[in-house]
Amino acid sequence: MTVDSSPDGRLDRALASLRGLAVGDALGSQFFVPANYPLLKRRGLPPGPWQWTDDTEMASSVVATLAVHRRIDQDALARSFAEHHDFDRGYGPAVNRLLRQVREGGDWRELASALFKGQGSWGNGAAMRIAPLGAWYADDPEQATHQAEISAYPTHQHREAVVGAMAVAAAAALTAAPGGPPTPGALLDGVIALVPRSAVEAGLRRARDMLDYADTTTVAAVLGCGRRTTAHDTVPFALWSAARALGDYEEGFWATAQVGGDMDTTCAIVGGVVAAGKAGTPPTEWVERTEVLPEWLSVSVAS
Repeated sequence: MTVDSSPDGRLDRALASLRGLAVGDALGSQFFVPANYPLLKRRGLPPGPWQWTDDTEMASSVVATLAVHRRIDQDALARSFAEHHDFDRGYGPAVNRLLRQVREGGDWRELASALFKGQGSWGNGAAMRIAPLGAWYADDPEQATHQAEISAYPTHQHREAVVGAMAVAAAAALTAAPGGPPTPGALLDGVIALVPRSAVEAGLRRARDMLDYADTTTVAAVLGCGRRTTAHDTVPFALWSAARALGDYEEGFWATAQVGGDMDTTCAIVGGVVAAGKAGTPPTEWVERTEVLPEWLSVSVAS
């Protein structure tokens, strides 16, 4: 079997991943509401509609940029982030400020590199939005990691944030490859082989060693589950969870959400990776309860 490398084929895969990302993001965010805590414990669904957060808004810009440019154009991506920035979607303070300054004419290169005393952000924002890019490059996982690296810089320039994005993109590309989803071990081995040495990579190696652990809470305690909102505290666990749920979106979501942490982001990553594969479609009822993707995205991909 070969991958459909036509623009339409790439876009179809990216949109499927984006929908999975949006459902995970929107449903995960519902469990920050105290009234919904009891539902999470028994895997119950809160009433809709479920609104998505900055994870989906930024991922939509990634897909729109790919649809128009057939690759990541950093300036176009930064403009899209800034133009579609909705303060009420749950962005972190640093990115809120950066995108406002870009909208006012600031240079994203200078602004992103100056964050956190010149270290750049090592948050999980570059990773949370990138699974659809991996699906786009299902025919070339190496190119997926390269384009993911490029995509991180407009907002996140710390090495760990960049590697986190590369890892998620690689996982989505490998999941979307023909022949069905890989085995959990093969997926994580493939990702590890594609990313450079870093705290994220070390976490992925620990995740690989823990694939046979049944207690998700223990795994989250070792790997982290986004409580610190850093890439290395988020990506290893999210990809561990995705690897164990390839082809089973529903199980992947609940196993990820039930440990708590940064639930909208971990579930967005898992949802985007699992939905990159043909067998990983989210339940129809979940899709129907999720807020529709932004209208401006439809205009971008149709042009």
